[in-house]
Amino acid sequence: MSIQGLAHVAIQAKDYQATIAFYTEVLGFKIGHHWSLPSFQIKEASMLISPDQRTCIEVFDNDAVIPAQGKRAHSDDEVTHGALLHLAFYVQDVEDMYQKALAYGAKPFIEPASLSLGEPPLVVRNALIHSPNGEVIEFIEDVDFDVSSRGSENHGNKAF
Repeated sequence: MSIQGLAHVAIQAKDYQATIAFYTEVLGFKIGHHWSLPSFQIKEASMLISPDQRTCIEVFDNDAVIPAQGKRAHSDDEVTHGALLHLAFYVQDVEDMYQKALAYGAKPFIEPASLSLGEPPLVVRNALIHSPNGEVIEFIEDVDFDVSSRGSENHGNKAF
């Protein structure tokens, strides 16, 4: 047996309705399922399905008691550290998605730019925002990170 792919990432929403609205109205996710689970103090939870129909984000209300990595920030300006650093979404147009997110209340973090990663260079176009809920979200245009498929001259080189 092997891993078949990433199923979902779970987040806890400071404002549940606003978080659902951001992911559905701005990023194009749809609500696949909604539930409550009083035994875990979960008033509201939803599984949001991405436009690729496979990757999901699970959203819990602010008071839900769920296992978590890292610690909550005490303010919107505080950076927290844990295993999850950011969420990254492939997009067709980084600039367009960046502007759309800002118009919906996201905060700018890193403006759209092209970066050259590693040697030989792998050029990526990306931008990062803080969602209205506080997640760091990266928008990245489609790129093939599998340098192993580019021939023997790249053997052992990795993009970082």
